[in-house]
Amino acid sequence: MKDCYNILFLCTGNSARSILAEALANHMSAGRLNAFSAGSQPAGQVQPLAIEILKRSGISTEGLRSKSWDEFSDNDAPVMDIVITVCGRAAGETCPVWPGHPITAHWGIDDPAAVEGSEDERRRAFELAMTAMQQRISLLLSLKPEALDALTLQTKIREIGATT
Repeated sequence: MKDCYNILFLCTGNSARSILAEALANHMSAGRLNAFSAGSQPAGQVQPLAIEILKRSGISTEGLRSKSWDEFSDNDAPVMDIVITVCGRAAGETCPVWPGHPITAHWGIDDPAAVEGSEDERRRAFELAMTAMQQRISLLLSLKPEALDALTLQTKIREIGATT
């Protein structure tokens, strides 16, 4: 039984959804999760609206940056217990082989950065993405992963991804 799980949220650009997930999981878990995020083709910068929404919610944005998933497949990288893709494109890509054979799941959320329109419409898209991610992370934390075997935990985490 572990006290803290390493969790990696993946998306293609690592600029919005996976960044929101990393920040939220670290904030909400009270030390039960050590969250990271990365992308298969990192954008190189975090979406400003993602930072704005997080700060407005009182969630730390310190250290958030767009980075490649290659950082987490190196031998000296932290071993991940859980890897979750949060966008459709990353879910279909061939992922690196993660050391330790982590639990994997897909939690697809619409890309708020792809929304076109007024600043208010774009901000609302980021708020909706953040709310969806908060709900899923809350469900994950309610599972008490330390009390479940790996197969049950994987099944439950995948079921969370199927929720709306």
